[in-house]
Amino acid sequence: MGIPIEYYLVLSAFMFIVGVVGVLVKRNAIMVFMSIELMLNSANLTMVAFSSFLGNSVGQLFVFFVMTVAAAEAAIGLAIIIAIFRNKQTLNIDEINILKW
Repeated sequence: MGIPIEYYLVLSAFMFIVGVVGVLVKRNAIMVFMSIELMLNSANLTMVAFSSFLGNSVGQLFVFFVMTVAAAEAAIGLAIIIAIFRNKQTLNIDEINILKW
């Protein structure tokens, strides 16, 4: 008998809520980026928990795809953040207005 699935789901919900609060509250682009990654990881934890609970490996297969997309997003996202920092000299989201006229 292992750890009940409810523990994994509560941890995943807590991680997702922390990620949402981080996206809504933080003004630093890197902190927002980390919060988005935290939300992706909470979704991965939920998929692995249900996959293990149901005895089906499809959820774990989806996790590999999500991790691949998250790695690509991290590389491209950090490159964009570095390019914006070089142009604007700030990472504050309120001060970055490159899409405005």
